[in-house]
Amino acid sequence: MVKLNKIYTRTGDDGETSLVNGMRVSKHARRPSAFGEVDEANSVIGLARLHCKSESREAADAMLSRIQNDLFDLGADLATPDTGEPALRVTSVQVARLEAEIDMMNANLEPLNSFILPGGSDVSAWLHLARTVARRAERQMTELASEEVVNETAMQYINRLSDHLFVLARNLNENGKTDVLWRPGENSGQK
Repeated sequence: MVKLNKIYTRTGDDGETSLVNGMRVSKHARRPSAFGEVDEANSVIGLARLHCKSESREAADAMLSRIQNDLFDLGADLATPDTGEPALRVTSVQVARLEAEIDMMNANLEPLNSFILPGGSDVSAWLHLARTVARRAERQMTELASEEVVNETAMQYINRLSDHLFVLARNLNENGKTDVLWRPGENSGQK
């Protein structure tokens, strides 16, 4: 368990931060940028969870709770460069759980005939925002992976996460019944 006695350390005042292994890097380096985006996705999921407090959304809240914990694991994974030493890493068990939940939720949804506009219910709107932040985190992670070693399973996890959030948003939009559909060219005067 992590113990934080002091919240401010003054060690970041010079624009650098410490990775888990003690290495100092610029706060705008690729690695902190990647785990910062993961942290942002986690925060948006926290906002979505505020709309999952009803009895009918307990399962969604439980999934999102597990995901939030996984995202701290992912942040720790990204904050620990691969040196061959033991470290907390995202595992295939976490990816498999996301895939199983996606398959379970998707079984109740009608096939898509159009792209979905973010929205519908409050919780779904927040989940769509979380999905887009997860995609941004994925872009940051792939950029990092072009220069440094990144856990391949972590890459799989972030990719599945955006899919999971999309399917969960549809599921919480009354199994897609209240999804807001894109109508190509509707406002363009080309119809």
